Amino acid sequence: MSIGWSPTGREFVTGGYDATLRIFNYRSGHARDLYYTKRMQRVFAVGISADSKYIVSGSDDTNIRLWRVNASENSGVKTPREENALEYRAALLKKHSHLPEVSKITKSGKRRGPKFVKKQTRIAQIQKESRGNKLENRIKHSKPGVVKHPNEREDAVAKEIG
Repeated sequence: MSIGWSPTGREFVTGGYDATLRIFNYRSGHARDLYYTKRMQRVFAVGISADSKYIVSGSDDTNIRLWRVNASENSGVKTPREENALEYRAALLKKHSHLPEVSKITKSGKRRGPKFVKKQTRIAQIQKESRGNKLENRIKHSKPGVVKHPNEREDAVAKEIG
């Protein structure tokens, strides 16, 4: 896995073993965008260009790929008319972002991830629920105090310093 911060510090990109690149805003918990190709394998290195327009990724298939940070943005020179239209659209989205219809439209433009990633996520979720159900059944059907709930915070801390 790899992570790369944009020069502005407002976004970062991650690449992982699921063969996807995900772009996150530093304040949100959900990926803003998702990039993948069928041929790409595990991603070991990612980086963002100094002008924050491109992402560079290196994967296990020994390829280096160049991606646009904003996939829908054209890479050519824009006319003043195009720039004004893009600024106007962005201002409208910002002004009306509190309306549920507008937020639904902006969220629907997100790309869907690969099927195998969704499948693996669902399998992991089912396994976690099964472990929880098994623990609850063991606690329910054993003597009081013999089986206890594990402290998840202690499991998450690998080593305390100081």
